[in-house]
Amino acid sequence: MNVILEEFRAALWTVWNRRWLALAVAWGVCVLGWLAIALIPNSYSSEAKLFLQLDDALAEQIGIGAATRQKDIDRVRETVTSAANLEKIVRSTRLGDNVTGASQMEKAVKDLSEDIKIVANDKNVFQITATSGRRSLSDAANAQLAHEMAQRLVDIFREENLGGSRGEMRETIDFLDRQLADRQRELEEAEQRRLAFEAEHPDLIGGAASISAQLSASRSELRSVDADLAAAQSALAAIEGQLAGTPRTLVTSGTGGPRAALAQAEANLAALESRGLTDNHPDVVAVKKQIAALRPQAQGAAADLGGTPNPAFSSLQAMKVERQANVQALQSRAAALNSEIASILASQAQEPGAAAEAQRISRDYEVLRAQYDKLLQDREELRLRGQVETERSAIKFEIIDPPSSPRVPSAPNRPLLLFAVLVIAIGAGGGAAFAMGQVNGTFATAAKLERTFELPVIGTISHTMTDAARLLQRRKLKRFVMASGALGGLFVVLVGVEFIQRSMVA
Repeated sequence: MNVILEEFRAALWTVWNRRWLALAVAWGVCVLGWLAIALIPNSYSSEAKLFLQLDDALAEQIGIGAATRQKDIDRVRETVTSAANLEKIVRSTRLGDNVTGASQMEKAVKDLSEDIKIVANDKNVFQITATSGRRSLSDAANAQLAHEMAQRLVDIFREENLGGSRGEMRETIDFLDRQLADRQRELEEAEQRRLAFEAEHPDLIGGAASISAQLSASRSELRSVDADLAAAQSALAAIEGQLAGTPRTLVTSGTGGPRAALAQAEANLAALESRGLTDNHPDVVAVKKQIAALRPQAQGAAADLGGTPNPAFSSLQAMKVERQANVQALQSRAAALNSEIASILASQAQEPGAAAEAQRISRDYEVLRAQYDKLLQDREELRLRGQVETERSAIKFEIIDPPSSPRVPSAPNRPLLLFAVLVIAIGAGGGAAFAMGQVNGTFATAAKLERTFELPVIGTISHTMTDAARLLQRRKLKRFVMASGALGGLFVVLVGVEFIQRSMVA
């Protein structure tokens, strides 16, 4: 610890003995540094804060979700500093006073892009910062220019956010209207072609697919009619069998004679035939002989000896007529279906080109119809979105802090830089004096001399001064203090001038 303290004292002694060198170096560094700081133009920054709210229930209902609106905000943030918007700022401020050509405008836009900064946080708060520090302008002019740049950015931000998407919406709707008009014209032409073809070829409406569907439907219906016809014919045969076994008249009490016997014999013959017996069966042959013998006798019998009409026979007769009519109707329907199937097959076989043309016309019409319906739906949805965004914006735009009017320069921090140069100058002066002392090879203390040469030091001689030397030393010390004070005073003056200039801008 003693060695360190001794080294520190030796360094101070070395610097103090060469204090004029240290002071000269400090003055030189300060003059150069302060001159360089004076040449740095002041930059003034104007800041503004904007807030965008995305929540809107109606917008969510029609599909304008928060994700969509966030994309719009990102788009605005990226395009608000585009070259076109920056060119608007250049032309609307004094930046464009000396711009005459495209190259100068490009350079002005490039410089302006470096002076504008937009930062957005997670709460949808945008902070806009515009900085101006041009050498050709005064501090007041730079401050005013920074405010104008920030204000113009806020205006452009509002236009891009509230008007940009609406302009794009109008352009999109106009484009869809033109497309709808074209599709409507094409759809009408396709419909006229289809109607003309259907009038010329009524059997080929719908193309091959429709013909196949008609053929399949006709065949299916024919199978159903055939099944119904078979059932109706079976029912008719059953009725006829029952009718054959039912006598026309009933033999009642008080009646008899050949007519009653003949009726009984005919009833027996019908019963045998209903059982499926053939004419060669002995019972059938016997009954027929009986009928043949009774018929002449019955013809000569009196009329009042006949029986009463059989109501069951009349009922069966009516049912037979009804079922015969049903069978005839089904036969007529089956014949019509067969004719229709033959016509379809003939049309399909005789005109394959027409069938292909019908299919093509139908397909083209359906495609155009689907496109037209889709475009119409998209147009209506976009129109609704446009109305919602116009009448009830899904984004609420608020200015939290309007563009500020800068009163103090944002850069550089001149007082701090002046002080830093002063500290560096003092350090440089002390370092130069210490380095010179090391080069000359002097020893500040006897202990250092003893350590260097490793020889014992017998003693030291004190420095004695006369009165004249003391007076001269005091004068030199006074001049040194005055020179040092002048350096500090110059620093105070420069700092004071800086604050006076700031007050003049304010």
